[in-house]
Amino acid sequence: MIRVLFVCLGNICRSPMAEAVFQHKVNLAGLADQIEIDSAGTGGWHSGAAPHVGTRTILAEKGIDCSTLRARQIERGDLDDFDYILTMDDSNLASVRALGSGRATIRPLLEYAPEAGINEVPDPFYTGGFPGVYALIDQATDGLLTAIRRENGL
Repeated sequence: MIRVLFVCLGNICRSPMAEAVFQHKVNLAGLADQIEIDSAGTGGWHSGAAPHVGTRTILAEKGIDCSTLRARQIERGDLDDFDYILTMDDSNLASVRALGSGRATIRPLLEYAPEAGINEVPDPFYTGGFPGVYALIDQATDGLLTAIRRENGL
C-alpha cells in the first residue's frame, strides 16, 4: 500500500481538498486498493472539524465527495507511516521538516505542477479563493498520480 498525506495549516481548506481530489482520481484510475490517502494540519485548532464550507462547495460543484473528512494534526509518526507527504506552502514544509525525518518523501505539492509557475498553494481561508486553489490542486494531483504510478510501477 502506498500512503500519501497532504498537509496545510489547519486541515480544513487546502489539504482536505487535495485529499478528496486525489482520492477521486485514484478511484477513477482503479488504484484505490493500492494507494491510501489522508490529510493533516500543522496546527490542531480545527481537529475533528469538517472541511471549510468553501472547500465543501467547490468539491460538490466538481462532484467530489468530502463528507467523511475530519481535520487532524500531523504527528511525528506520520513521517514513517506515509510514503509521500505533500505540503501546501513553505511554512507547512518547514513545520513538517521540523518534526524530524522518517521514510516519507516530503515535498511541496506544486513541485508536481511546474507549469503553474508558483511554488505555494495560497490559503483561501481569508481570501475565499477556493476556485483558484482547486485549479492548482487539480493540476498538481495529476502530476503526483503520474509520478507515483511511474515510481511504483502502477
